[in-house]
Amino acid sequence: MRMSLLSAGLAAILAAAPATAQQNPVAPGSPAAASTGTAGKDSPSQKPRDAAADLAAIRATSQAFVAAFNKGDAKEVAALWTEDGDYIDDAGRSYAGRDAVEKGYAAHFAENPNTQIRIVIDSLRLLSDTAAIEDGRAVVEPPPAGAPAIGKYTVVHVKIGGKWLMSTVRETRLETPSAYRNVADLEWLIGVWTAEEQGAKTESVCRWVANKSFVERTYTVTQADGATASGVQLIGFNPQEGCVQSWNFSSDGGHAVGVWSPRAGGWAAEIRGVTGDGAPTTAVNLLTRLDDNAYVWQSVQRTAGGTPLADTDEVVLKRRPAGR
Repeated sequence: MRMSLLSAGLAAILAAAPATAQQNPVAPGSPAAASTGTAGKDSPSQKPRDAAADLAAIRATSQAFVAAFNKGDAKEVAALWTEDGDYIDDAGRSYAGRDAVEKGYAAHFAENPNTQIRIVIDSLRLLSDTAAIEDGRAVVEPPPAGAPAIGKYTVVHVKIGGKWLMSTVRETRLETPSAYRNVADLEWLIGVWTAEEQGAKTESVCRWVANKSFVERTYTVTQADGATASGVQLIGFNPQEGCVQSWNFSSDGGHAVGVWSPRAGGWAAEIRGVTGDGAPTTAVNLLTRLDDNAYVWQSVQRTAGGTPLADTDEVVLKRRPAGR
């Protein structure tokens, strides 16, 4: 099951956004607000007060969905659907009935623990006393693998036994402008990595930034005597030079620029920089991927202030399991 199915697709299942500024930032007088406000016109037999109550109830469904999704409860998510409700994702994959929805979400939560979702409603209006339609967008964190995109959805809500439930959901996926295609080979680096060598502990956290155009890596090295060093590195594509490049800033005030080249099983980065006290530095840093959960880092051909330095030992970094 692709992540987009139950990530951007999850957007579709999101029912309606809660009436809070964070999850439904629709300003009074905006087109979305105007759409919501026309509910009475779509159902002239319904009193305005009743229409407002129905819209509030639909929004409450969204609050319940977000809460259930963010704690990974597939049963609670599926309970927001009608028994025979159907959902089709942006790839045409179909889930028919509440049981199928629950199984799909259970599989997603098992594969993607600690995934969180937030939604924005673009329009919500009543079609009758017992039907409503909603259009909106959703964002899943951390973002799923692949090119960045906006998950757009349309939901038909129906009122059964006095309760609003989701009946039909359709989703589309719209890719957004990004340089992701140039750095897609770095997707495997996303996550938390740790290592311990000769008493020194290293933690490295890699995440996408700037709409998946860059990888941000923050790192901390703690020596056996308690001394620490840290820094931030950005890795992205330099269109002027036509190559993957990194920019590194360390806690001692030093900085460096690296030019990355693919090699068998990983990357080689030619680094040129300066220490916090002004000494020029050079090195070639090697990253060798062992599998999805481990890689080897080593720095060779090192110099500082023009003086050659010994190669570092190989350090094996292991992925920390999600949720730990």
